[in-house]
Amino acid sequence: MTVTLGEVVAALEARYDPALAEDWDAVGLVCGDPDEPVQRVLFAVDPVGAVVDEVLETGAQLLVTHHPLFLTAVHGVPADDPKGRLVHRLVRAGAGLYVAHTNADRAPGTGVNDALAAALGLIGPTPLQPAATDPRAGLGRVGRLPEPVTLERFAEMVAAALPDTVGGVRAAGDPRRRIETVAVCGGSGGSLLPAAAAAGADVLLTSDLRHHPVSEAQEMPGPAVCDVAHFASEWPWLPVAADVLHRDLDGAVEVVVSRRRTDPWTWHAGADG
Repeated sequence: MTVTLGEVVAALEARYDPALAEDWDAVGLVCGDPDEPVQRVLFAVDPVGAVVDEVLETGAQLLVTHHPLFLTAVHGVPADDPKGRLVHRLVRAGAGLYVAHTNADRAPGTGVNDALAAALGLIGPTPLQPAATDPRAGLGRVGRLPEPVTLERFAEMVAAALPDTVGGVRAAGDPRRRIETVAVCGGSGGSLLPAAAAAGADVLLTSDLRHHPVSEAQEMPGPAVCDVAHFASEWPWLPVAADVLHRDLDGAVEVVVSRRRTDPWTWHAGADG
């Protein structure tokens, strides 16, 4: 059975509706001919050079990434531009690029936040900030752990569940605090601290947290905070998205999940703990 790029895109968009994306976002097909056949799809968090290397090594005809290659206006893609070079390499290899970003964040069931909640074993996760058009969709998730743990133990569980990164897991709060209700948001979710507090969460797990909001949160009632690498918080979505695409297309395409760490931080100095 031959599957075209257009059919793969349709299957992806049935799961990750572009209408769920933020207005500022850039999702969808970046390059590729919808009429060309696709036999293998590679899933990755970031469209960077090391991942394009992997596209060429695996012979994939489509790269699906969570993060966009272009978010601002583009007037050309010359090969001597870093991003243009990636497009040229993909096109020469006969490979397309498809992006599912904030639409995958908000998607119900198989999106970034449900995948993160599942990686932590949360029970009954529901959107932390439901979408206006569909209460099953929305940003973040809040659910319960199978049994309460301390904040210290929760941070250890997070470290075990997510890919290793240089920054590891940082926590703000009493290490002995009881954690049962957990709010999560893949990527930069600091703006959801008030929603996490309103949901009765004991902790919010997210990325890219800034000093002042975390400091201020510790001075008032509300959740503790766990901060992880942006890449690590979104990586659990890759095997989920790959599996559902494989099943939705009745096994007609091979799916591969990139194992390359594209977290940009490469070195850490200083005391641990």
